[in-house]
Amino acid sequence: MPSAAPKQPMKERILDTADQLFYHRGIRAVGVDTIAAEVGISKRTLYNHFPSKDSLVAAYLMQRFVPIPHSDKPPFEQIMRSFERLAQGFGMKGFRGCPFVNAVAEIGETDSEARKIARAFKEDRRAWLQDKVTKLGVADPEMLATQLAILVDGAIAQDLVRRDPAVALTAKEAARVLLTNAGAAPKA
Repeated sequence: MPSAAPKQPMKERILDTADQLFYHRGIRAVGVDTIAAEVGISKRTLYNHFPSKDSLVAAYLMQRFVPIPHSDKPPFEQIMRSFERLAQGFGMKGFRGCPFVNAVAEIGETDSEARKIARAFKEDRRAWLQDKVTKLGVADPEMLATQLAILVDGAIAQDLVRRDPAVALTAKEAARVLLTNAGAAPKA
């Protein structure tokens, strides 16, 4: 008789369940009671692994804080490809925008750990863009990176409102214009 697959550790089960519920229903809409019930555990067991809902939200965001994979492609191509990946993400069933922006919108103005993680995530993405445009030799890489990051966030917002993955490709073309105007686009 084949052995059963090893059971996922409890902390991971809680976190994976919280991830699905927080992302699809919202952080404020989902209480620890709901998460515990979905996992099939008591609230006490949940609190043994995560001492508060805030710590669970922080862990949820940290789990989603995935580094951008390294690439040996030219910087211009990497930037363009990032907008193509956005379009792919927009086309996925259940896409509800950036979990980091969503968390900040729900948490409000508190200086919580979740807000710090969201800020770090957005800065990480902007810094990645800045590294790429610096390698392209633009005059003001910080400003251009910020402009590109705004295009990314704007595309996400437009997709949420319009449900049209093509907005990412429109943002890609706007990025191409910005890069071309900065003298960073490859010569055709």
